[in-house]
Amino acid sequence: MTKVKIYTDEQYKIARIAKALSHPVRVYILDYIANNTKTCCYSGDLHENLDIARSTLSEHLNELKKAELIQGEINPPYIKYCINRENWALAKALFGKFFED
Repeated sequence: MTKVKIYTDEQYKIARIAKALSHPVRVYILDYIANNTKTCCYSGDLHENLDIARSTLSEHLNELKKAELIQGEINPPYIKYCINRENWALAKALFGKFFED
C-alpha cells in the first residue's frame, strides 16, 4: 500500500525551521549573528556569551545548520558561522505567508 503525501514541501520546511527556533539558545545565536556582528562570528565568540558547555553549543549550532539557517566555514582551529542569507529570506517569506491573515 502506498502512502499518500499530505504535507507540502513548504509545510516540511516551516516545521524544520520551527524546530530550529524551538530553543532560546538557538534564537539567541541567530539574533547574535544576524544583528550583533558583521554577519559572521566564531563559535568561541558565542561560547563566551553563553553559559553552556561547548558540546551543547555545538549541538545547537548543528540544529541551525540542519535547518540551513546558518552555515559554517572551517578555518582550523576555528569555525566561523554566518547567516545563510538565502534560507534566512526563505524562512521570513514562509513564516510571513503562514501567519498572514
